[in-house]
Amino acid sequence: MSTLTVSFSDLSKNSKRVADSVERVQRVHVTRRDGEDLYLTTERHDRQREQTADVAARLFAALISSDEGAQAVLLALPAVFPWVRHLSADEVREFVVDLVDATRDAVDLGVHANLHRVIVEWRATARVLADPELAAELARPLPGDDHGEVIEP
Repeated sequence: MSTLTVSFSDLSKNSKRVADSVERVQRVHVTRRDGEDLYLTTERHDRQREQTADVAARLFAALISSDEGAQAVLLALPAVFPWVRHLSADEVREFVVDLVDATRDAVDLGVHANLHRVIVEWRATARVLADPELAAELARPLPGDDHGEVIEP
């Protein structure tokens, strides 16, 4: 699906034309020189995207609630995340639980950053485990007994 792109100045100069375009194509990419790009969409299109995400999240959660469904998810996971082959079986199961929880958070709470974080963090773990020397280095005890106060994040 291609997205129409307009500049922010075009949006401000021709707002009616851009609004009409949004109605027609449902989503318009607005580029900006002085900030992050934006997307304009209709309320209906945004609601449909939320409903689609909700269906996917509920389906995913329902699948892992049965042994057969969980097995199907585990078998399909490498096609979506090829790097899971570097994780242990227990780590893969933990990743799936984190993934389902973060997917529910995205739908129920509108918090999409958690889903992105879960994927990025597990991919980083797999990257470390894929390099046996690095994994051994990071698993090695640190020298000395006291490493100072740990500051709360």
